[in-house]
Amino acid sequence: MTQVASEADNPLLDLSGLPRFTAILPEHVEPALDAMLARNRGEREHLVTAGKQYSWNSFAQPMEDMEERLGRLWSPVSHLNAVMNSEPLRAAYNRCLPKLSDYQTDLGQDERVYRAYKAIAADASFAELTAAQRKIVEHTLRDFRLSGAELGAAEKSRFREIQQELSMLTSRFEENVLDATNGWELLITDAADLEGLPESARAAARQAAECESKSGWKFSLHGPSYVAFMSYSDKRELRRCVYEAYVTRASDQGPQSGRWDNGEVIERLLNLRAEEAHLLGYPNYAALSLVTKMAKSADEVLAFLRGLAERSRPAAQRELAELRAFVVSEFGATDLEAWDIPYYSEKLRQRRYAFCDEDLRAYFPAPQVIAGMFGVVNRLYGLEIHQTDNPEVWHPNVHFYEIRDARGEVRGRFYMDLYPRAGKRGGAWMDDCISRKRTATSVQVPVAYLVCNFTTPVGDDPALLTHDEVTTLFHEFGHGLHHMLTRVDYVGVSGINGVAWDAVELPSQFMENWCWERQALDGLARHYQTGAPLPQALYDKMIAARNFQSGMQMVRQLEFALFDMRLHGDFDPTARKSVQELLDEVRKEVAVVFPPVFSRFQNSFSHIFAGGYAAGYYSYKWAEVLSADAFSKFEENGVFDRRTGEDFLHNILEQGGVYEPMELFVKFRGREPKIDALLRHSGLTN
Repeated sequence: MTQVASEADNPLLDLSGLPRFTAILPEHVEPALDAMLARNRGEREHLVTAGKQYSWNSFAQPMEDMEERLGRLWSPVSHLNAVMNSEPLRAAYNRCLPKLSDYQTDLGQDERVYRAYKAIAADASFAELTAAQRKIVEHTLRDFRLSGAELGAAEKSRFREIQQELSMLTSRFEENVLDATNGWELLITDAADLEGLPESARAAARQAAECESKSGWKFSLHGPSYVAFMSYSDKRELRRCVYEAYVTRASDQGPQSGRWDNGEVIERLLNLRAEEAHLLGYPNYAALSLVTKMAKSADEVLAFLRGLAERSRPAAQRELAELRAFVVSEFGATDLEAWDIPYYSEKLRQRRYAFCDEDLRAYFPAPQVIAGMFGVVNRLYGLEIHQTDNPEVWHPNVHFYEIRDARGEVRGRFYMDLYPRAGKRGGAWMDDCISRKRTATSVQVPVAYLVCNFTTPVGDDPALLTHDEVTTLFHEFGHGLHHMLTRVDYVGVSGINGVAWDAVELPSQFMENWCWERQALDGLARHYQTGAPLPQALYDKMIAARNFQSGMQMVRQLEFALFDMRLHGDFDPTARKSVQELLDEVRKEVAVVFPPVFSRFQNSFSHIFAGGYAAGYYSYKWAEVLSADAFSKFEENGVFDRRTGEDFLHNILEQGGVYEPMELFVKFRGREPKIDALLRHSGLTN
């Protein structure tokens, strides 16, 4: 392995400003991490041996500073592994995971550090600390217990082994999904096989083929390509082919069977998580996971999910029956397979509402949507957002922005990376690059990554987004605002840090509401050629079709959430019942659409096996109740009422993890949340 000349030459160790993405190479990663871990271990040793009377200033703040430095170093590494994956970077990243896991476990089990925090919490001066400082100490004591600090020597050793293996398995799971997604394509060379596909999908496929010097039209398993093909292609056998490749990714089934199979990874992950929970004294991993969440127990979560299912499944059954009747009457088909449902659903929606998502694309050019989204934020919170120069980006398509308030103060900065490419993980997410903290001389400005995989620009035209993509952009930007607009000066509870996982989706889902409001669309929906606003007639159709098959969409999400909670709750990974059998059992309880036997959805369910949502996928629906009810206050006062916007800013977005989510919600809304708004927004009130 090539070594850098010295630590001074390593861009990952330069924390003076933004990450130096153009200078970071795979060979920088391991030496930088080794140096940082050695430095942190040395400073920790000094703190625990030099201190006689521990305090926030003498111990807790230096410890927080150490962890923040490590996070600053690892953030660009983890980010590049997700957006510019390569074999050398992947290898370097995976070599570092055991080292990072070992360091974190060693710290979490250091009884000397644990005793120091206990001493700080027990001292009379604890009450004089700020609310943020007290919360960090409380969270740290909790995390020590969850890291095995109170275990015996043998149990601590086993806990360490579990953490190391878990870190490697989650990385392997994500790599398998990425490789399986990138490893399959459908190359069409006969134009007759494009029947039904809109021009936008054809042009994108033609461009994708040309970029690889291929003739014809290339379709892939990346979101924009897959969704368009499944929704519009008239060629049923080709739809089945694409569908099978998608639902069997990283599994023992389908066209790539066994090549990147996550089956054994899943089984091992579940066994290790169960063992981890038992070591810490919890009956299962779900109970362990919920320690850091709003929900108090798995039973509470299951009751919540099943209550939603009881309200939505009858609607879903009616919707599926309507679709079947439509297919029989209009197309004479009696068999409705999983690969037919998106296609015929789109036909039914067009028939019922004279509306198609493709009708909207021309009004959602990406630059206009972005500018309109910034306008929404300005009207709500009085913030200005502008693109700024930053030559240190990882790809030419990445742009960099700055948020300033009315006084000119920089509140946050963010990178925006919107389009798919080889080596980039699918999906959409926000992640933190730099967190807000107060230093001796200034306040460190928070920085975020906003990553999506939207329809790409074709030729000289801008990217023309679907309304679903617009909503996704607003969702991720909501996460970003939560991270960047914080006023908390301590990293442990700044921005999204320290926020209960089942409340962290509140700001993101909250932002989605403006994608449906006429006043907001006037600013973000303009025809890419004429500049004309979205016609009222088209807007009316969009609103009329908003809750089309909302029951089916609801039970699909409930299926995921129930599967996740039961998988990590009452499922015994050592028993005879398989993961697939459990998923089938959940589907019998709540689903109305049952996929074919070759489907292996779980093998690419990255949220729970690689993305931090294990025993937490329910958070989307849990937080959707909060977000819908929060937005109802805007519906009462005006969707751009500045006073209501500032209330949300001050009571939710700026507060980080200092206070409990329910306490903050009540301060904003004046009461605890009700489910009514969610049901109304979903069209499920009858």
